[in-house]
Amino acid sequence: MLAARTGAAGSQIAEEHSKLRKQSGLSTGGKDKSPKKAPDDGKDSSLSPSGQSQLRARQLALVREAEMNWYLKLYELSGEHTSAYTTGMPHRNLGKSGLRVSCLGLGTWVTFGGQISDEVAERLMTIAYESGVNLFDTAEVYAAGKAEVILGSIIKKKGWRRSSLVITTKLYWGGKAETERGLSRKHIIEEIVRAMTHVINQGMAMYWGTSRWSAMEIMEAYSVARQFNMIPPVCEQAEYHLFQREKVEVQLPELYHKIGVGAMTWSPLACGIISGKYGNGVPESSRASLKCYQWLKERIVSEEGRKQQNKLKDLSPIAERLGCTLPQLAVAWCLRNEGVSSVLLGSSTPEQLIENLGAIQVLPKMTSHVVNEIDNILRNKPYSKKDYRS
Repeated sequence: MLAARTGAAGSQIAEEHSKLRKQSGLSTGGKDKSPKKAPDDGKDSSLSPSGQSQLRARQLALVREAEMNWYLKLYELSGEHTSAYTTGMPHRNLGKSGLRVSCLGLGTWVTFGGQISDEVAERLMTIAYESGVNLFDTAEVYAAGKAEVILGSIIKKKGWRRSSLVITTKLYWGGKAETERGLSRKHIIEEIVRAMTHVINQGMAMYWGTSRWSAMEIMEAYSVARQFNMIPPVCEQAEYHLFQREKVEVQLPELYHKIGVGAMTWSPLACGIISGKYGNGVPESSRASLKCYQWLKERIVSEEGRKQQNKLKDLSPIAERLGCTLPQLAVAWCLRNEGVSSVLLGSSTPEQLIENLGAIQVLPKMTSHVVNEIDNILRNKPYSKKDYRS
């Protein structure tokens, strides 16, 4: 990420940028916004206004490219450091904070340190990074801590600038000890807010958020932070996909507007159910075949699971019409929600990740008409109490 710098290097950058823009005849703004014309400025006066606008746009693109190339040369960086800004990956603010994250992130649940090898993990991270992803999510408990270690090792090996990445991890306070069973929920939340404030003040993190908390608990954390002059959470990690909608579409938007808490969603393919791999049963190599995911297998073979598979078949023609796969449609459907800051992807193969990242191209096609079509098939759109009153 390009950052403002001070000192001699910063002055040199400013001077070079100024030279580049003067050579192109472009103004960076100021009191006199109209560039001074030379006796022969090289412009074709016969161009129409639209033609002149296109010419100006091409000039600006060339200047930006020259600026970027010069920056890379000055700091001896490779082209991969700017991939996030040339791939078309949209970035959004995390809630109402100033933190900018790619609208698609890479998660490590189940895969890193478990389902895939370290080599595949490195390949996945490389694909994500080169596609403009700057958000990587892990947790202390993923693969008994191995996921965090693998993630850090890959970043170190690749030589990526840490300042260009947003790493999110999760902590869990565990079960209640004998001496804690009489404590109230408010006391526990106050201690969490106090601990997270300490972590940020010590420079170990920049922001903190919650995962799988209820709206009431998040509001309590915010109130405690304000009461004791501590730092409130900025986001909630919540499950969100075609078959799980109420929390993200009804509860979290209210929190966003009131206290600025954003949504970082996970499992856009419902643990692989939406991928289509379970249409004819549970494959041996799938996540649902693992012993620790017996609950997922039961969900798939249940009556509700069969109904979901039928709905997915009805959604397939929409995906075909839009020129995308069903997983791409599902991820783009999550992204079309303006309240979602970022969607975390979980992939076990490079092919899966590349396919899911392709949802970015589908997002502009998610018109209100398409969304209504999907709602008519799913028939599970949640409504708030305000909607019922109106």
